[in-house]
Amino acid sequence: MSSRPEVLAAAFIHHLTYERRLSPLTSENYARDIRVLLKLLNQDDLEQVQFLNIRHVIAQLHSKGLSGRSLTRMLSAWRSFYKYLIRKHHYQHNPCNGMRVPKSPQKLPNALSPDEAVQLLTFLPDDILMARDSAMFELFYSSGLRLAELTQLKPADIHFAEGTVRVLGKGGKERIVPVGVFAIQALKVWLEQRVLIIKPEVTALFLSQRGDAISARTISYRLKNRARQQGIHQNVHPHILRHSFASHLLQSSGDLRAVQEMLGHTHITSTQIYTHLDFQHLTKIYDTTHPRAKKRD
Repeated sequence: MSSRPEVLAAAFIHHLTYERRLSPLTSENYARDIRVLLKLLNQDDLEQVQFLNIRHVIAQLHSKGLSGRSLTRMLSAWRSFYKYLIRKHHYQHNPCNGMRVPKSPQKLPNALSPDEAVQLLTFLPDDILMARDSAMFELFYSSGLRLAELTQLKPADIHFAEGTVRVLGKGGKERIVPVGVFAIQALKVWLEQRVLIIKPEVTALFLSQRGDAISARTISYRLKNRARQQGIHQNVHPHILRHSFASHLLQSSGDLRAVQEMLGHTHITSTQIYTHLDFQHLTKIYDTTHPRAKKRD
């Protein structure tokens, strides 16, 4: 067989398709990634490719804006290609071994501003479903609950005298979280309405129109629709209210450990992402208020 790179690449894709029986789409993804490698290497003898050559290709692609995820996928395809060449064509080494790609910047969670949170939650609960929605959304933002945690709540989990809610989190771990006065008031209104539609044997705190436990999908739909009605032009989902709770609380208190406890994070590293949101907030304040921070024209 010819040792031309294009011929070897075609043989590799044939191997993936007909011997390993990968799907046509997966094989085409491999083929595309190998074509990128061959174009940027621009070498006739693939056996002469070294670690530094691969690193240079990675650097070129990274400078063009490819994400860490895309580069990781490409590198995996190239590594598999060289494994094939070692096995089938007696190549002596794999230049992709030990290569690491640059990490993508950590994506910060979306959060509403405090004004947007108030805008979202300020509506008149003038029917039974809106009373329920008001209680759900207030509780999300007041206590930073996950969607699954909210759907599992029972009325007995709300302790009105203490202003707390008992939450069963990930891994079955229980925690007690404060509930704000607005959420307490909305819950009291909802519980008065709840008895009118509840079916026998149903124990869930939040119910559907039919009196069953409400589904997570319905909650997400109702929240997204309410945000649109309130004039908020971003995709608002339950986790955004959890993010908003965490970032606003951290901005006000600066107490990362307390936020960790209330969110139910096992590791502080999960909570530390909100310090980046807080830093963005502080940077904006600094840039607009500090006399030596203003950029020169």
